[in-house]
Amino acid sequence: MRVFVAGATGAIGRQLVPRLVAAGHEVHGMTRSEPKQPMLRGLGAVPVVADALDPDQVAEAVGRVRPDVIVHQLTALAGVERYTERDAALTNRLRTEGTDYLLSAGHAVGVRRFVAQGIATYGVYMRTGGPIKSEEDPLETTPAREMRETLAAIRHLEGALEATPVVTHVAHSTVVGSLIAMNSKGILASPFIEEDEIETIGDGVYPLPHRLSAVGNNVLCNDQGAVVHPGYDDEAMGVIQEVLGVPVVRGTIAGIRTVGSVAVATNKGAVCHPHARPAEMDLLKSALRVPVMITTANYGAAQVGACIVANSHGAVVGSRTTPIELGRIEEGLGLF
Repeated sequence: MRVFVAGATGAIGRQLVPRLVAAGHEVHGMTRSEPKQPMLRGLGAVPVVADALDPDQVAEAVGRVRPDVIVHQLTALAGVERYTERDAALTNRLRTEGTDYLLSAGHAVGVRRFVAQGIATYGVYMRTGGPIKSEEDPLETTPAREMRETLAAIRHLEGALEATPVVTHVAHSTVVGSLIAMNSKGILASPFIEEDEIETIGDGVYPLPHRLSAVGNNVLCNDQGAVVHPGYDDEAMGVIQEVLGVPVVRGTIAGIRTVGSVAVATNKGAVCHPHARPAEMDLLKSALRVPVMITTANYGAAQVGACIVANSHGAVVGSRTTPIELGRIEEGLGLF
């Protein structure tokens, strides 16, 4: 695997790079200092010189390497004896601007994974639970003044990593959303998906062997349940239930059988076609166990499933979506 390590000459980077090399990975180490190139070669990495706060240099460096994975280990704490906000100012920029530049460059070349360094120090975590903290423990909501900028930088970094895009096609088609349906337990895919596409997407991908091959259009799901095209037979229903790990029911929305194309569901809420009937809305609420709201998107389009990508953290909508539609989508999906 080709790994791009930003901050490869830092305290963590110097330990990480030789371990990645020993594990058989091709490592490219980024540093802003040309004199540090021999150090990187000595660690077994290919040196890359770029300023992490220059978006053009970062884009060029990542574009030249075209890595499978980017590891963000950027800090500027050398020589800092006592951590203050003034001393951390440049590091906080690397955790905000630097993260955005690396993510943008990675997305442009189809990076499959993005790993970033966090922080665990006094004043970062809420004072609850035991003394040993993990990534699941909540961050402090009212930090001390000297930690506010640092905590804001950490929140920015975590927000940028809520979901990492995977650039791929399915069955050689770029209409990916129509051909896969997923929740946090599994991914259903068109039976025509190729092995290399499954490998790119990652673990938990299962082709659904059925003539209704546009799985994303035919399955609407979250972590509580799934509503599917009435044309799926009992065998297909069993596969869907096993892969997604939820109860499955057949249904329609506004009389339309391709339920995934006219609705979007998360673990907080669902939005659907504006002409959905009361009984259909009740079925969605019962199956998905979330509130359901009708709406349009992208300036009046009723096929909201084709206009919105969402999870419990946020949503991306068509660029023509109006302010009124945005408000209904935010309300329906619980994005407040």
